[in-house]
Amino acid sequence: MVAIGVAFHQWADFSWALVFFGLLGRWTEKLHPAAIAGLAVPWAILTSATEWFVLVPLLPFWQPIFTLQQPYWIGLLVHLSSALLYPLFAWLRWPAGQAPSTSAVRFAQRWAVGAGCVLAMSATLGLADALALPLPLMSGNADDDQQYMRHMTTHHQQGIELAQLAVARAQAPHLRALAALMVASQSGENRIFTRWWDGWFTEPMPVCTSEERVAMAGYLTPSQMAEATKATGREFDAVFVRLMSLHHAGAVEMADAEWHSAGDPRLRLMAHAIRHEQQGEIALMNNVEGIDAVRRAMRNMLANNLEQKARKQPHAQ
Repeated sequence: MVAIGVAFHQWADFSWALVFFGLLGRWTEKLHPAAIAGLAVPWAILTSATEWFVLVPLLPFWQPIFTLQQPYWIGLLVHLSSALLYPLFAWLRWPAGQAPSTSAVRFAQRWAVGAGCVLAMSATLGLADALALPLPLMSGNADDDQQYMRHMTTHHQQGIELAQLAVARAQAPHLRALAALMVASQSGENRIFTRWWDGWFTEPMPVCTSEERVAMAGYLTPSQMAEATKATGREFDAVFVRLMSLHHAGAVEMADAEWHSAGDPRLRLMAHAIRHEQQGEIALMNNVEGIDAVRRAMRNMLANNLEQKARKQPHAQ
């Protein structure tokens, strides 16, 4: 699946490069590499928005999971990384060693050096992060960040347990596939939390107490988990959707608080991605697709779960 995802993104980026230098070639071939570099941001916005809003969720792929699970800014970063390499075309279009010494070629060569430095730095930071040696914590409130990491890790562990039940028992194929994706995504997020914790703090991550679990938004009670464990057949599907929706809504609330906090920027960005992902999965469990999927995704990206807020209002009265 990872290889398929990488191949899809590479094919998509290559296709947009063909549009830029092929379909629009009569115009773009006259541009200096500096001008092409200036177009990188608007081109990335245009191409990523076209995919996120139209091509993948609507036509021809009809895959709302792309828009509902992945926040727009992730695709934008991918497209921007690709578009920022377009200025190299002025140099790479020539056979090796035969590029003329023009201002365009010299600019492209300097741009290649800069791109190489950025790539080397990114690879170094990625390797350090993989070895649990991330950059130091940059937080305005380290205690709150610690609590968020502990609580979300515990919350994910229960979500993984519930999703694993659905992988084995769900009758609807789309629920089984979505549950498998939940297991993979939340397991991966927990591994990131663990690496960051090990790199930022000296003590091991404390286990959440029973009192913390009871107070945690969306954390299911033992009786609710027993209900899911005992459910069979079509009954299980309805129970799973109901309980996982409650569980996800709690995670959204926790992630939204971190996103709006003074915490480490990496944690906040990850919290925004989790918030978007889990709201999207609630919609996917309920078969939202088409234009409605795009509307939901837009709302999920920009605001907290509106249904969750509505559910809280009667309790406040």
